[in-house]
Amino acid sequence: MSSYPSIDTEVLRTFVAIADQGGFTRAGELVNRTQSAVSMQMKRLEEDVLQRRLFERDGRQVKLTAEGQVLLGYARRILKLHSEVFNTLREPHMVGTVRIGTPDDYVMRFLPGILQRFAQFYPLIEIEVHCESSKQLLQRQDLDLSIVTRKPGDEIGQLLRKERFVWAEAACFNVHEKTPLPLAMFNSDCFCRQWACNALDAMGRDYRVAYNSSSLSALMAVVGAGLAITAQLESLLPADMRVLGEAEDLPELPEASIMLIRNLHNPSPITECLAEHIVEGFKL
Repeated sequence: MSSYPSIDTEVLRTFVAIADQGGFTRAGELVNRTQSAVSMQMKRLEEDVLQRRLFERDGRQVKLTAEGQVLLGYARRILKLHSEVFNTLREPHMVGTVRIGTPDDYVMRFLPGILQRFAQFYPLIEIEVHCESSKQLLQRQDLDLSIVTRKPGDEIGQLLRKERFVWAEAACFNVHEKTPLPLAMFNSDCFCRQWACNALDAMGRDYRVAYNSSSLSALMAVVGAGLAITAQLESLLPADMRVLGEAEDLPELPEASIMLIRNLHNPSPITECLAEHIVEGFKL
């Protein structure tokens, strides 16, 4: 029987931290190791254990090679199973509080299923949910986990999913035929609003922001009443909305990245357990 060298879970944890943080220094802060120690760990992993190149340097950023991407998938699964074993057998009754932040966009669509499954494993953990914009969440230091929307090339943390923005209106109305085009959008500091307005400006289409709010449910109520159209992530649209596009003389919009950010200064087993459930929940 052939034997293979083993990979320590701490090495895998460091590797995942590098992938999530985009560099050795920030990863070292997360796993409580110096940058040189992290570099030595990864050098041994590449040269002695796997004999594969895992990283490419792009200025100050570190990116994964194709082989690194393959290892990342396995590493996350191994660490998840490792955590489940210890949490189930050694700490089945973990208690404590986890503070998570998210735009209210994702509360109804994703959080119910995630929190339901999490509660089955850890019924004694208290969850605090703070709903704010992505911009506000990125400025907070008191949250354990934050779910934020980021522009391409501006990602930080762990990617949960990529998704396109789309134009939408209530299926029983033809608001897209109005001139100027009435829009229901998030407040002015939201980059998706900037995308939508810039795209309409570029094609020369006359529009006005008729309604703005920080609440997705408020925007959906306005659109559902046939008062405006909106631009939102496709998965957030209710069943009574229809997607609009080129046929309605509307420009294509870019994709956005939904990211999970961990608090580097306050890691805990409880937080990591919830993070794993969030990652799984956003795949559904």
